[in-house]
Amino acid sequence: MARWILGIFLFVSLAVPQIYPQEDTPVLASHSAVVMDAATGTLVYYKNPDEEIPPASLTKLMTMHLVLREIAAGKASLDEIITPPRESWAINQPPGSSLMNLSKGQQVSLRELLLGMAVFSGNDAATAAALRFAPTVKEFVEMMNREAETLGLEKTRFVDPAGYWENNLTTAREFAEFCRIYLEAHPESLKDYHSVREFAYPKAENVAERYRGNPGTRVHRNHNTLLGKVEGVDGFKTGYIPEAGYNIALTAERETTRFIAIILGAPAEWGGDRTRDEEGTKLLEWAFAHYKTIRPQISAPEPVRIWKGKENYVDIMWSMPLEFTDRRERGEDLSWNLDLDTPLIAPLPAGSYVGDLVLYDSHGELRSIPMLTVNEIEKGGFFKRLFDSILLFFRKTGKSTAPHSNNRAAISHAQSMPKPERS
Repeated sequence: MARWILGIFLFVSLAVPQIYPQEDTPVLASHSAVVMDAATGTLVYYKNPDEEIPPASLTKLMTMHLVLREIAAGKASLDEIITPPRESWAINQPPGSSLMNLSKGQQVSLRELLLGMAVFSGNDAATAAALRFAPTVKEFVEMMNREAETLGLEKTRFVDPAGYWENNLTTAREFAEFCRIYLEAHPESLKDYHSVREFAYPKAENVAERYRGNPGTRVHRNHNTLLGKVEGVDGFKTGYIPEAGYNIALTAERETTRFIAIILGAPAEWGGDRTRDEEGTKLLEWAFAHYKTIRPQISAPEPVRIWKGKENYVDIMWSMPLEFTDRRERGEDLSWNLDLDTPLIAPLPAGSYVGDLVLYDSHGELRSIPMLTVNEIEKGGFFKRLFDSILLFFRKTGKSTAPHSNNRAAISHAQSMPKPERS
């Protein structure tokens, strides 16, 4: 039953684009941007959402996703120590790379490599992580692209695990959806990696014994300067290459609402990082001022009577998640009606429409959600059908004498409610 319901949820979310009309929207210099409700996938803002743009170091979020997935599957440990292979040493990264400063003879944990990607935006960290989980960087990139395809990201493709090259491509819409999936799969990543303000590397334990007196430790600050400056911001990361301009993937939570904001293609010239940060702030403040996640607290409905079937009752369930996005002023003093078609007559296949769950607030009707049968009900035998037909006849006759009778049953409820590095 749970698998069937999940399938219905996924079908509805993929089949029905949820884009809200925009009002008083911010004007951006950045080429492309979206703001998405992390709980529902609803876009509340968009500008050129399907334009293909290099993600730059936002690419490292896919690399981190694959590493964290393998760790969650028990195929590796955060505390696992590796020796960075030659290909991942800082001196072997492309010119202008942002770096964690991996070098010959070091010992580094997978946890440190994840921090190296999240805080340093280290291209060397991404390469070392890739080579831990694939024999070659090329084969790891194939893993990245297979995962993008599996997740339904049709325009997102990668050519390296760090995001250095302009042949990596994504769209603001697709990358917001990826971030939503990433956050659902790795909720601890915000606290453990993306909201970490600074990280020092290498420490004494990372270098050969003869260098431990002076390991050359450098303290790197998170490139996401909106951490601690904009209320609720706790992830994800920034990116830059000249071919794309300045990019950022942001998320922030206030009260019970979390938004994901993606900006791609802020001006590449000097000061573009400030433009990106200003516009990221503007988008989040606008989204929180205008929209919120509404989370109705409704128990699963009781089975309902079905006639002329092998069973007398059938389980029903709403056809999509109850959480939804609406304007800030909606959703107060929430109430609802379960408005069902009656009588329900067998046979009924699983997934048959039986009525609507109608939500109301102080402004009026808010949302209507189709109700579907969970399981199939087969036609009953001859005597069962005959008996139910007699009962229905007298039931209908009795109702016909009552004023305002109809064929729908409603159940009501209420609820309160300088030259930058490529990074």
